Amino acid sequence: MVINVDAALPHADHVTAFPAGIFAFTTKRSAGSFGFGSSETVATVWDRWSTLQDGLSALGVSRLASATQVHGAVVEQHQAGWHGWLRMRGVDGHVTNVPGTALVITVADCTPIFIAHPAGAVAALHAGWRGTAARILDVGLDLLESIGYPADECAIHLGPAICASCYEVGPEVLTAVFGQSHTSHGQLDVRAVLTEHAHKRRLASVASSTWCTRCDRDHFFSHRAGDDGRQLGVIVLPGESS
Repeated sequence: MVINVDAALPHADHVTAFPAGIFAFTTKRSAGSFGFGSSETVATVWDRWSTLQDGLSALGVSRLASATQVHGAVVEQHQAGWHGWLRMRGVDGHVTNVPGTALVITVADCTPIFIAHPAGAVAALHAGWRGTAARILDVGLDLLESIGYPADECAIHLGPAICASCYEVGPEVLTAVFGQSHTSHGQLDVRAVLTEHAHKRRLASVASSTWCTRCDRDHFFSHRAGDDGRQLGVIVLPGESS
């Protein structure tokens, strides 16, 4: 299956190809913010979402699922029977096995987790330290397994996020993430923790971006650096027409 992502989605960056035509990408800073909490007008941000939908539509995608995220571990399964843009509340992850569906999360230092099963199922998870401590990766994998897609057959990619050198946290955060008492501040590498979680589930393939949202602020928005903008992490299960 040949998918011309660049032509349909010129604002996509860091594209990751999975089996069965599944692909994921993170938008770049130059594409503008997709968060509605910035100083930009809602109309400006809305136009970017509309452009995204138009590009996805050209690839046979008729469903776009997103949510207002709360740094939790709630993962929603999206089935057939709807079209357009679905925006939920209080959800930090999405799973689907319905062709023609794109799953979207917003990030600006947190890790976008992309999971794909070659039989045609995908997940997009938003993982900051709270979601990582709550084992959102396991929640997403458990949901995939419950609908017939074993974790050990899945591939995972961890997208651009803040690196350990840029992410100093308090002892309460380290205690929550590692499950043992910490008494001092330290550097937290969320992607390294998620990679360990993935290996424990024996995923078929585990990959991680080396890009840091704070080190590379010319390329990404960084909440820690004071940006109010948000980039998107998107995974696409293409439709039959693509």
